[in-house]
Amino acid sequence: MIPVPSQVRIWLAVGRTDMRRGMQGLALQVQETLGRDPHAGDLYVFRGRSGNLIKIIWHDGLGMSLYAKRLEKGRFLWPSPADGTVSISPAQLAYMLDGIDWRNPRHTFRPQHAG
Repeated sequence: MIPVPSQVRIWLAVGRTDMRRGMQGLALQVQETLGRDPHAGDLYVFRGRSGNLIKIIWHDGLGMSLYAKRLEKGRFLWPSPADGTVSISPAQLAYMLDGIDWRNPRHTFRPQHAG
């Protein structure tokens, strides 16, 4: 799991991203498309066309990091391009990285009786 400090904002780059890009190309996309500073300390999450691979870039004050995760089965749930720029919480990012619907997580077990 990525050690995300609680004050860091997480931005989803809605739409499709060319997953051949490295951290410099993704940082340039943050500047040009999202109009944000990729060195400000926020996390930026990108998803490719197939939907089973995401990349995350993060500048922690010392340097830029690039994280990637590919799901063996299923796809990462992603907002539509009409949603514009989307900010999510660290908990929602954790759900997303586990392949869980981060928009509406559900408990898998709920006790029926006390005791």
